[in-house]
Amino acid sequence: MSNIAIIFAGGVGQRLNNKDNIPKQFLNVNGKPIIIHTLELFEKHNEIDKIYIAIHKDYQDYMKDLVKHFYITKVSGIVVGGATSQDSIYNALKLASAENSDDSIVLVHDGVRPNVASEVISKNIKCAKENGNAITCTSCQETILVSKDGINPEHVPYRKETYAAQAPQTFKLKDILNAHDKMRKINPNYTDIVDACTLYKTLNLPVCMVEGNRGNIKITTIEDMYILRALIRYKEDMVILGLID
Repeated sequence: MSNIAIIFAGGVGQRLNNKDNIPKQFLNVNGKPIIIHTLELFEKHNEIDKIYIAIHKDYQDYMKDLVKHFYITKVSGIVVGGATSQDSIYNALKLASAENSDDSIVLVHDGVRPNVASEVISKNIKCAKENGNAITCTSCQETILVSKDGINPEHVPYRKETYAAQAPQTFKLKDILNAHDKMRKINPNYTDIVDACTLYKTLNLPVCMVEGNRGNIKITTIEDMYILRALIRYKEDMVILGLID
């Protein structure tokens, strides 16, 4: 049984609107593309055995070059992404399934979420082994409004009962692949399926939550880039001071 990271980065990052029109996962932050920062978290984690990457077809060769240049040795495969993020994940899962046992643990993670804490990865693996899956979450600090029209809120849930799902989202390999196969039969375009947690709940499958770290942001906007740079500088300072490894 292996612990496998599935890193999906098949998008082109249109919401970021960078001037060079480079997919956001390849933008440099402190001398490295964002996706390399992400991959290094799993490369250095002693519980991760293999990494599979789903990438846009136009950047597959470039991704291979980056993996070699930055010595990401745990990468076992780089597949072409699909029309949606869930298609991309499915492609990577299919390759992982062909090369690993069904009871392997897979951690599905955004290529542009480069600041997940090592202990969160460990908690995901432990929870998935004990409960079958794990969804990284943080409690919401803002009031959440539910609105269909974007103008009038129809429901305001109690803040103490609201959480934001992040990544990784972790499963037994055979279970997450079976869930995808079921969804592809009834909803082949993955309409409104934004992540594996949504996929599971749409199929009325139980999920288990684990607490994540608040710095585990997904890079979507320019403001997120500023936050990421600050987080990386802070981490580097902590290493220099000997406060973290």
